[in-house]
Amino acid sequence: MNNPKEDDTPVLITEAAPSFDDQHAARKRKYLIMMSLRLPCLFLALIFIQTWWLALLFLVLSIPLPWAAVLIANDRPPRRSERVSRYRRRQGEPSAQLAERSNHHVIEG
Repeated sequence: MNNPKEDDTPVLITEAAPSFDDQHAARKRKYLIMMSLRLPCLFLALIFIQTWWLALLFLVLSIPLPWAAVLIANDRPPRRSERVSRYRRRQGEPSAQLAERSNHHVIEG
């Protein structure tokens, strides 16, 4: 039978980035969490209206939340830097010699 310690979830064996759908879902989840924190801050500001400094604190906390939520929701993971393999001339070798060095096969018709 199945061993209870065995896990059927696949093991990630590559360094591939998560799919765009997974990234989008994670960003939407972060956005919703941050925006859902704004309403309680506003309600707490209304509840503590008698204590002006506490109400002001909750109000000030609720102001940058939409801006930060949009920034975080639109942020994608950075692209991987790809190293480009380029030809480098040997020191002291002029470029004209490179073209002349190879054998050219001429096909006459």
